[in-house]
Amino acid sequence: MDAARLKRSWSLVAAHGDQVPLYFYSTLFLAYPETRQMFPTNMAGQRDRLVGALGHIVSHVDQVDRLVGFLQELGADHRKFAVRPEHYPAVGEALVATLRHFLAEEWTEELAADWTAAYGLVSQVMIEAAQSAESVSPPWWVAEILAHERRTFDVAVLTVRPQYLLPFTPGQSIGVSHPAARTWRYYSPANAPRPDGTLELHVRATPGGVVSSRLVYGCAVGDQIHLASPVGDRLTLWPAGSSDLLLLASGTGWAPVKALVEQVAAEGSGRRVDLYVAARSRMEFYDTDAIDKLAASYPWLTVTQVVGMDPLRPGEFAQVADRALADGDWRSRHVYVCGSDEMVSHSLSALTQAGYHADQVHHEGFGKHWYGPAWRTATAPDDSGGVR
Repeated sequence: MDAARLKRSWSLVAAHGDQVPLYFYSTLFLAYPETRQMFPTNMAGQRDRLVGALGHIVSHVDQVDRLVGFLQELGADHRKFAVRPEHYPAVGEALVATLRHFLAEEWTEELAADWTAAYGLVSQVMIEAAQSAESVSPPWWVAEILAHERRTFDVAVLTVRPQYLLPFTPGQSIGVSHPAARTWRYYSPANAPRPDGTLELHVRATPGGVVSSRLVYGCAVGDQIHLASPVGDRLTLWPAGSSDLLLLASGTGWAPVKALVEQVAAEGSGRRVDLYVAARSRMEFYDTDAIDKLAASYPWLTVTQVVGMDPLRPGEFAQVADRALADGDWRSRHVYVCGSDEMVSHSLSALTQAGYHADQVHHEGFGKHWYGPAWRTATAPDDSGGVR
């Protein structure tokens, strides 16, 4: 298997943009219509998933240890889509047909052998990981909604109880799906692990969001939803330490940050924590009672609320990172940032310009969502379900 040849051929294919996933899915669904049920009804948001996933795999094809770990996680996670070993050859056939179509005269017997061997490795690792995971955890958990509170027009706070204990670390994300949907969204629990195993989810309904809209507008106490294994480590504090923290949150990005505060409290590590929580207007601080309770309970925690739009200053918008940087020098601390893509992007830029190092600033990826099987997924998801 020639890694350089694989990378070069994939760069030629990827240059065709949206035509690549369109051809791939058409080929897969026509030849194997039974695979269609694993994918959402609306495929409009999936055009970049195949390209992203294959790009990630091919770019690391010569870094076996790193690639194998990535594939093992995906293989175990795929169980929630009812992906079985017999589905992998179908995907492999559609992939080879897609590559052959777009490479045209560049397609050779050597390339065919390289791609067949590469996909064989990918599928073998993922299948074995899925089989190993069967003895560790279920493909998904069924959870009952114990409480459902609409805090604003488009934000709801849910308390759910899985049928079996679902272990996670604060800052991780958990896949959430409604039984009526074939789509998963990832949300970070807004709590540290509890003795009763319940989880608190903060959900903002997004335009066209099948799962988020159902969770906010279409669910009630007693309903059941599905939960998937936790993923991600970008926002976790593990292993526990004693460094002081600066936490920046906006919108429902407050959820994982709230869990981190609870973890610090449980550790009793003596950390100093300064928390800045932002919203566009005062009406959008949907969890103020919990914020006030945390601030009153822990002397090591200082909370500052930042209102983005000030009626007295029309046209101006206050950014949470700018406010925090104006208040003090936090360069001795680890900084955790969670919010919308725009908020995170601005915060990273401001922190970098202020001299903060990349290894002390922890944040989520931009616009990364896990909707379905790995051939549509490249990296970890946006850890609390996208738009905040």
